[in-house]
Amino acid sequence: MKSGNRIKHTFRLPPDISRQLAEFAIRKRATQASIVEAAIASFLSPDGSERMEAAVTRRLDRLTKQNERLEFHIEVTNEALALFVRFWLTANPPLPENAMAAAQAQGKERYQGFVEALARRIESGNRIASEVSTGSD
Repeated sequence: MKSGNRIKHTFRLPPDISRQLAEFAIRKRATQASIVEAAIASFLSPDGSERMEAAVTRRLDRLTKQNERLEFHIEVTNEALALFVRFWLTANPPLPENAMAAAQAQGKERYQGFVEALARRIESGNRIASEVSTGSD
């Protein structure tokens, strides 16, 4: 802040803003006057809105990229599920009634193994999407 000739201004602030200003001044070890001066200078700065717009644009660009990655992963997931269901329905004929109970018991056991393998994979950080995009095992 420039030192030298200063013009005194008197204005009133709402209690909550006054309290925030005082707390901020203490935290930053600065005078309330210097903080008010910097805030007014920033507000009146012609490039202030341009800086804000640039910051918002960068944030929107980052969110757009994240959204595109999410869309890709959702598409891969949907396609993988649809492919699995089609394959499963094609390759597995209906079971006769007398084999149903044994198949259900084995299905529960295999499902539990699947859930455990899924939990291990998620905990390890390995993702199938990385295998799909790189083509590795």
